[in-house]
Amino acid sequence: QVQLVESGGGLVQAGGSLRLSCVVSGRTFRSYPMGWFRQAPGKKREFVAAISWSGGSTNYADSVKGRFTISRDNAKNTVYLQMNSLKPEDTAVYYCAAAQTPYNRAVVTQEEYDYWGQGTQVTVSS
Repeated sequence: QVQLVESGGGLVQAGGSLRLSCVVSGRTFRSYPMGWFRQAPGKKREFVAAISWSGGSTNYADSVKGRFTISRDNAKNTVYLQMNSLKPEDTAVYYCAAAQTPYNRAVVTQEEYDYWGQGTQVTVSS
């Protein structure tokens, strides 16, 4: 059984920073491509960032490029999302996800992810 637990969300002013963490249970974390998604009120869940299981490949949504950084520490079974220069439009529930695929790539599409966390709220005030 794979479980994902996010933390690090909260309330921050526009221009501020937060770092989200996602701890994954299970012995095969290092073989899962990981991703972050978000869902704002009244909107569909959308892709934010993804990282291959080796960490050598990343992908970002255009809306967060240059502001957010995804990384992982396979020794700690943890994936991170560093969020800088936050904007009110970044307000959402952020979810981490794991893809059970043999390919070492940054997975963008939600349908390819097999495991999801419960989410952590990020609120950016103007």
